[in-house]
Amino acid sequence: MQNSGWLKALRAGGLGFKMDEVMSGWHEYEPGFGPPGQLPFEFRVTWGPRRLGPWLNPSSGEFLKQDLAGTVSAGGLTEGAPCNGTLELRYFTDHRLRYDFGFEAGGRPYQFVGEKVNIQLWNLPVSHTTCFGVLKETETGRLVSRSVTHFHLHTAPRFLRTFRLTREPT
Repeated sequence: MQNSGWLKALRAGGLGFKMDEVMSGWHEYEPGFGPPGQLPFEFRVTWGPRRLGPWLNPSSGEFLKQDLAGTVSAGGLTEGAPCNGTLELRYFTDHRLRYDFGFEAGGRPYQFVGEKVNIQLWNLPVSHTTCFGVLKETETGRLVSRSVTHFHLHTAPRFLRTFRLTREPT
């Protein structure tokens, strides 16, 4: 692709980026929903803004919010199910990152919401790597399981290498 295409996309507001992230750990079912004890839980998602302009503009409604898509595996429920949703970087409002995505397992819809909380400069190695989540049945809102997943610091170089610029057609 020619550099002029990227410059044109930047000027037109169609330049964005994508990154691939893996969060892995465990989840534990509420009584009556699945096997007892801690079971593996992992999501592999690609996220990033389609257009940097609105993503960086606090008054846009898209500020630091982007779509995500990938797969989720929840021990005792599903393996590699496609998921779609959003990732919100709420650094400036409530010091959180929020993953919110849906998926289907066994013909039933589920919703996962996970948050990295209390993000401060002094605690980034913990707050930016630990995600506390809840999994609910979409139709009933019933709590299915609670999870703790981690971004493992030793994977940071691989994560950073997934950064790629994207552009929307102008």
